[in-house]
Amino acid sequence: MVDAPAFVLPDAALARFREVLPADAVHVDEADRDQLRDPYWFQEDRSYDSSAVLYPTTVEQIQAIVRIANEYGVPIWTSSQGRNNGYGGPSPRVKGSVLLSLRRMNRVLEINRELAYAVVEPGVRWMDLADALIEAGADDLLLSTPDVGWGSIVGNSMDNGVSYLPNGADFMAPTGMEVVLPDGELLRTGLGAAPGNRSWHLYKRGLGPTLDPFFAQSNFGIVTRMGVWLMRKPEAMASLQLAIPRNDQLGQAIDIIRELRMSGAIRGVPGVYSFPVMAWQVPELGEYMGGKGALPEEELQRLAEESGLGRWSVGVGVWGDAPVVEHHVKRIKERWAEIEGSRVSHEGRYTRDEWGPFDVFRDKINGGHPTLEMLDLVPDGIGHLAFSPVIPLVGEEIQRFERLISAYMLEHMNANLSAGMTIINDRSLIIVVNLDLVLDDEEQVRNAYKTIKHMVEHFGKLGYTEYRAHLEIMDIASAQYSFNHHAYRRFVETIKDAVDPNGVISPGRHGIWPARYRGGLPPGER
Repeated sequence: MVDAPAFVLPDAALARFREVLPADAVHVDEADRDQLRDPYWFQEDRSYDSSAVLYPTTVEQIQAIVRIANEYGVPIWTSSQGRNNGYGGPSPRVKGSVLLSLRRMNRVLEINRELAYAVVEPGVRWMDLADALIEAGADDLLLSTPDVGWGSIVGNSMDNGVSYLPNGADFMAPTGMEVVLPDGELLRTGLGAAPGNRSWHLYKRGLGPTLDPFFAQSNFGIVTRMGVWLMRKPEAMASLQLAIPRNDQLGQAIDIIRELRMSGAIRGVPGVYSFPVMAWQVPELGEYMGGKGALPEEELQRLAEESGLGRWSVGVGVWGDAPVVEHHVKRIKERWAEIEGSRVSHEGRYTRDEWGPFDVFRDKINGGHPTLEMLDLVPDGIGHLAFSPVIPLVGEEIQRFERLISAYMLEHMNANLSAGMTIINDRSLIIVVNLDLVLDDEEQVRNAYKTIKHMVEHFGKLGYTEYRAHLEIMDIASAQYSFNHHAYRRFVETIKDAVDPNGVISPGRHGIWPARYRGGLPPGER
């Protein structure tokens, strides 16, 4: 890992920032700065502390801030809403960085009903866009939303986050960006590079290299606006919850889901959840969860059966014309019945004219209604870390990984596997393995952070690498991408040094360090 020295913000740089921003947009007091830090990090540990928080509201202010940062060598760490809890939140990788929070850049710049897209600033949350659609009389459009609707649409995309409607799969929604580069210049990607182009947010490429994904999980610029594709409200929707009775049936279920996806019966991004995750939703089961130690498999199985949730549970959405939805639901049920003892634990049906009310959490998500309900399910004092590798969408592969990770969690965390899988495309899934934290138990929390570092290296050697990483493990996770003597890291560092020679934009983000922090050491020695 890079041992980046703490940065001390010069008074002259702070004075210049105050010239650019109003007084209420520059915060230096510790209490104010602590409003933007990882809520799951050690509360008394200042390793990822900031020196100031800036709240710009215009592109011009961001450009001025970046130019001042270059003049004084100030590292800037950017966040949109800063709700990336479990991955470090808005905290900076380099201690003493200036946090650039884009929460106040929260305008919905355009809603196009005919072509079903919107253009948003980085502070716009899913809840904000949902409200804006209603206010604009565009409630015939749906946005693909994640489990918790308080995050930034842009920020989620810039971390390769997921959501659940068809446009939520594999970077399908973002289209056309405006970006402040590390020297303060303004860039528009794709067709937006042509002044007055009428299709900027309608086509994902342009002439030459496609740059939109270039800014995801990188530190090559600050995205200030983005197009997001929406979905026309269909004639009908079915929202299903499918129970997998036993652990050893997970592989069979995954193979069935893959074939249903490839045939078109399932669209969107199905979620597959282990019983400990689903148990949060049942008050009488919540006492079993939350870092209190592992239950015997027999006890877990008993609780899964008695609750009706199953050992694993699958959330699926089906959208389309009513006869099409009916046909696909029938096909899903036929295939699901091949799993011994399986059941459809919930089936919500909706039409365009009766789109809600949604009483069930998964129906809200599949119906494009952002919600904060998930936050109420987890008790106070419980946090989490996440290990999130990508795995082939093959039942045998998934069953193998489940056995490996379950044994690992039992040995190293004395915990049952608490995990959710998002089937991001027809060929792979992301599994988010939760390491639950009891926040007032420092020994348990320290063990979790120690464990996740070992976990990333251990499973990296087995062919399972992170798609997204917490601040504390960004360097370790990046080091797993080591083909040909770390050719990937050397290439992105070359780009970093070219576009950001002073290394001011989010140094260390996902293991991309500018030259000023690398100390001349090659990737394999950092």
